[in-house]
Amino acid sequence: MAVQDSASAVGVAGATGPSAGARWRTITLNTYPFVVVGAIWEVVAHSGMFPRKLFPTLEDIARSFIDLTVSGILPHHAIDTLLRLLAGFGLAAIVGLIIGVSMGRSRRAEDIFLPLVSILAPIPGLAYTPLFLLWFGPGEVSAVLLVAFVSMFAVIYNTWTGVKSVKEIWLRSAQAMGADDRRMFSHVILPGALPYILTGLRLGLAQAWRILVAVEMLAAVPWGLGWLIFGAREFLNTDAMMAGVVVIALIGLGLEKYVFQKIEDYTVVRWGMIGAMAP
Repeated sequence: MAVQDSASAVGVAGATGPSAGARWRTITLNTYPFVVVGAIWEVVAHSGMFPRKLFPTLEDIARSFIDLTVSGILPHHAIDTLLRLLAGFGLAAIVGLIIGVSMGRSRRAEDIFLPLVSILAPIPGLAYTPLFLLWFGPGEVSAVLLVAFVSMFAVIYNTWTGVKSVKEIWLRSAQAMGADDRRMFSHVILPGALPYILTGLRLGLAQAWRILVAVEMLAAVPWGLGWLIFGAREFLNTDAMMAGVVVIALIGLGLEKYVFQKIEDYTVVRWGMIGAMAP
């Protein structure tokens, strides 16, 4: 009995050991880039190459971040930006998925939309800003619609590619088993195209971030991280500017880690269509 208990204890230790090591490895891999960038930043900040007002230390940035957070200013800006991002990107995702699926399933829809998308997509998002400000006026509506318009092209392209890449033998097999159009889409086309769709959503989100921060500087919105960064620039508050940049990075990291990666894990990874990311 004692030998058995000892063996069980060794087995438990062996089971928990690699798990703990894997967790530490994941933490190290995730924090290493930030440590390197922070070290380089500190070296440059203390080198005297730039005035401290223009290139603050990490301590100055952290102090500004804490002060703006405690005062409620930074959360207010972040919430307004996040709401605009979710509204614009949500609209882009819905429209982009509908158009992309239609292009992938219908030759007529492909002939209609593909030339338009091919012409409009390469134009930089900022080039549309004056038009949207003239059409919809400065403020929330123009910001949300511009974010939706610019970010939907990546969703359209990747959704279209994903639907077109679904193997013909899968479709014929489903038809042979009596699947109707609804079941064909939900059980064959959507799962087959989902890796491409998730890639398109990721790329669209990146586009949405870039155009949103820029348009908040120009669209006369009362609050927002872009407005905060642009306003801090006028008063040379570089530490406040960097605090806004840090919040943008944290929101983007959170959306990737707790939204897209979770969706991916519960769908295409579980289905075995792509491998799980190594810890």
